[in-house]
Amino acid sequence: MIDETTQKDLVKALGERVQFDAPMSRHTSLRIGGPADALATPADRQELAALLEICRRRGLRRTIIGAGFNCLVADQGIDGVVITLRKFRGLEERPGPTVYAEAGVSHSAVTRFCVERGLSGMEFAAGIPGTVGGWIMMNAGIGVREQKDVALELGFVTSENTEEEIRKTSTLDFRYRELRGLPEDAVVVSALFALELSSREEVKAEVDRLLSHRSATQPLDVPSCGSVFRNPEGDFAGRLIEAAGLCGERVGGAEISAVHANFIANLGGARAADVLDLIERARTRVLDACGVELQTEVHLVGRSE
Repeated sequence: MIDETTQKDLVKALGERVQFDAPMSRHTSLRIGGPADALATPADRQELAALLEICRRRGLRRTIIGAGFNCLVADQGIDGVVITLRKFRGLEERPGPTVYAEAGVSHSAVTRFCVERGLSGMEFAAGIPGTVGGWIMMNAGIGVREQKDVALELGFVTSENTEEEIRKTSTLDFRYRELRGLPEDAVVVSALFALELSSREEVKAEVDRLLSHRSATQPLDVPSCGSVFRNPEGDFAGRLIEAAGLCGERVGGAEISAVHANFIANLGGARAADVLDLIERARTRVLDACGVELQTEVHLVGRSE
């Protein structure tokens, strides 16, 4: 819990943009999660800097979320301050051509922006849910193309240096679904992407193709967190889970999707405990059946992690 003095500090810095005892089920794609001690939505870099300083001074744990994809929040909730950058929505074309996007810009906004301007290079990200900040931190992508292939530089702040620092991505270590090389408490606030001039028709055609494929192969009509497990080298987690006979396996309101076995859906009223039970079942059955130990891609966040 956050003491009364600290609550007053947070309200002074952010006003109504901080909520206490905030249910995280309203802020995650799975629609699951207990309350956060505080949920903060800074309006700009100045408020973010003030918030980070309060967290540092008061010793508050902080958790950054984007659109709430790729995370499973514990039923018991989250200690400290959850920070969402959804008000960081700057999006503009720059010379190069390049596109500058702030961390809170959604995947759909980036896709529309590139289509409208006939800018090619980000089509692969069409339909990958979340926000730019989450994309960067997860090195989101498909097949052989990821964020590392298009991101030129990123901007971040830390609790020690709240002035935005720009770092060339060539100096960072992008790996499968993770980014290393930033300070441990860095908060990514922007990214610059290198694109190519094309035509609106060509970019839209590729985006439509990818969106159609996702619609046919992923359970987009129910709440989920995206891919639950990382793909083992040379194979696919979904194929292994399906081979282990787990499609349609259900615990409470959670189900391993029959559309794509690497998705766990909330069919209504699911708890984090239900999802965790299915995760452990998948790990155990795949290990027994295939000899492969699956690693989670989804981040487990909160008091029971």
